[in-house]
Amino acid sequence: MVLVAEVGLKPLPTSTDSALVLFSGGQDSTVCLAWALERFARVETVGFDYGQRHAVELEVRPRLRDGLAALRADWKARLGDDHMIKLDALAAISDTVLTRETAIEIAGSGLPTTFVPGHNLIFFCFAGALAYRRGARHIVAGMCETDYSGYPDCRDDTVKAMQVALTLGLDKRVTLHTPLMWIDKAATFAMAETLGGAGLLDLVIEDRHSCYVGDRADRHAWGYGCGDCPACILRAKGFETFKSKRRTP
Repeated sequence: MVLVAEVGLKPLPTSTDSALVLFSGGQDSTVCLAWALERFARVETVGFDYGQRHAVELEVRPRLRDGLAALRADWKARLGDDHMIKLDALAAISDTVLTRETAIEIAGSGLPTTFVPGHNLIFFCFAGALAYRRGARHIVAGMCETDYSGYPDCRDDTVKAMQVALTLGLDKRVTLHTPLMWIDKAATFAMAETLGGAGLLDLVIEDRHSCYVGDRADRHAWGYGCGDCPACILRAKGFETFKSKRRTP
C-alpha cells in the first residue's frame, strides 16, 4: 500500500486563505483541486479555452466539480466559483498537436509536438490577474517534473520564476503551489485515494479527461483515452504501478 509520506502528503490545518486552482478537467488538475479543498477555506477554479484539440476536457469540468462537492460536505462548502477564460490567440499562434490535426512526433527542438510554447506562462499570468481580483493569494496548478514530456514551462524553476514575477508585477504576495511536481502518475493516483478514498479515485478514473486526441470512446482500466498518445501512456503505466504497490503487503 502506498503510504501518505510516499506521495508527499502531510495533514495540514485548513488555512483561512482563498486559493485559485488551474482546473483543466484532467487527472492532475482534479487531484490538485482536491488537494486545495483540503487546505483552503475557499477554493475557486479557472479553465482556459485555447482552441485545444481535446476540448472535451472542458466539458467534463462541471461534472468533476459536482463530483468533488458530493464526496465531502466540507469540500462542498469550500468550493467557490468557476471561471472560464477564452484564449483563442494562443491557438492562432501555435502549431502543435494540441491545436492542429497533426501527428505526435519529436520536433526539431527535441520536444514533442504536444508542447504548446509558453501556454503555462500565459495561464499563470491570467490566473494571477483573476486571483488578484478575487482576493486569492494562492494559485494551485498540476505541473509535474517527474512524469512529463520535458516541457520547459512545467519545470520547478519556471514555476518559481513565475511566482517571483507575479508577486512583483502585482505588488502583492502570490504563492504558486504545485503539489504534484516531484511525484509520478502512480503516486498521483495514490494521492487521489488518500485525499478522497475510493470515491475520488473512481472520479479521477471515470470522469476526468487527459487524452491529447480527445478520445472518450475507449474505456481502459485507468480511464478514457486513445491509449496511444503520451498522456494515455503515462497514465496507463502509472495506474499499473499504483495497482502493483497496493497489492504489496
